[in-house]
Amino acid sequence: MKKKLIGFGILLFVMSVLVPMLWVIMSSLKQGFEIVGYPWKPPSSPQWVNYKNAWDQAGIGTTFMNSLVVTIGTLVALIPSGAMAAYVLARYPFPGRNLIFGSFMGGMMFPHFLVVVPLFFLLKSLSLFDTRSGLTLVYVAYSLPFTVFVLYGFFQSLPNELGEAAMLDGCGHNGTFWKVMFPLAKPGLIVVSIFNAIGLWNEYGLALVLVPTETNHTLPIGIANLAMTQQYQSDWGALFAGLVIVMLPVLIVYWIFRDQIHETMLAGAVKG
Repeated sequence: MKKKLIGFGILLFVMSVLVPMLWVIMSSLKQGFEIVGYPWKPPSSPQWVNYKNAWDQAGIGTTFMNSLVVTIGTLVALIPSGAMAAYVLARYPFPGRNLIFGSFMGGMMFPHFLVVVPLFFLLKSLSLFDTRSGLTLVYVAYSLPFTVFVLYGFFQSLPNELGEAAMLDGCGHNGTFWKVMFPLAKPGLIVVSIFNAIGLWNEYGLALVLVPTETNHTLPIGIANLAMTQQYQSDWGALFAGLVIVMLPVLIVYWIFRDQIHETMLAGAVKG
């Protein structure tokens, strides 16, 4: 009986995720009157033009590329810097280490809307306001506490003998990190990259304030603007097509790295 209840609960959870997602995809291929009049009926004729309208006319293409550039740029700077900070905090005892680590943990609990005004003036003074590079630097700082927190545990779990053997073979501290420890932390690096990418891909508040120009808007702002304009134009098909465009990269990334994510989570559960 217990197994049946667990299976039923899992089925309900899967349906709660799949049904809305499939409905959005189905609606993205409908005409406006079909979405309103026959919400659960399959499209009579797939309207692929909805995606073209969303990409070109609604400007989703520009915001998509902005989000892609900012997200990739953030990860390129974030992962190495976060890994180095986590490695030093996890493997090298020194005065003030716990204080520094506690500061990173405090950053995870600090609401980002409290620093929007100081960030506004800081980027203004650095001539980085309303630029993708400025937003990228903010995202690096914004994501660093979580990255250090996750990778700290991975580096702590690595055997000390590996680092000692590398040092005996002639590797210095720098070589030991990049040639031995960094590759061994690959599962953690993949997981933290995916979670950061998903969070950055959907981040709205900071981007809304720090990149006000329409040509620099990121995808969440573009979708919010699209939702407001489509209420007047009644082009609901383009709106749902835009939502699919937002979801698609996340689903693709998860599908590609699903095995590594499952293995890492399972290893953490077994270890615990």
